[in-house]
Amino acid sequence: MKLLLVNALLAFIWAAITGAVTLGNLLIGFLLGYIVLLVASPAIDDSGYTKRLWYGISFIFYFIKELFISSIRVAIDVMKPSFKMQSGIIGIPLDANTDLEKTLLANSISLTPGTLSLDYSKDGKTLYIHAMYVDNGDIEAVRTSIKEGMEKRILQITRTGAP
Repeated sequence: MKLLLVNALLAFIWAAITGAVTLGNLLIGFLLGYIVLLVASPAIDDSGYTKRLWYGISFIFYFIKELFISSIRVAIDVMKPSFKMQSGIIGIPLDANTDLEKTLLANSISLTPGTLSLDYSKDGKTLYIHAMYVDNGDIEAVRTSIKEGMEKRILQITRTGAP
């Protein structure tokens, strides 16, 4: 968190030096500040900020891709006279431990068309979702897609040095 503030401070210093406080100039300053912190990270970055910021940006692009693909799939299925969807309720065992990790995962799943987070088990170790497309009844494929896709990327952001 401290390095995020340092990065923002470096962006404002850049904007002050160039004499133009614009959104584009602040973004350039933020990028330059990030590069400075990346170079200095072995000495000052014990929180994993430089990796986690990269993982966060990667997650945003991954989520946009998933959002686009699932939106197209649902739209095509809705426009056809016959539905090809095979829906199901699936329990996903979670590696996410904290409330933040679970909330990010559940909300990301619910925001993606074709899937909806329903509930957690009493012990909080399983998330139940409704999936519109369980192709050929392959529940394990849906479970793996969520665990290896969204959950893995969310854990990379929230945990320092997660693979």
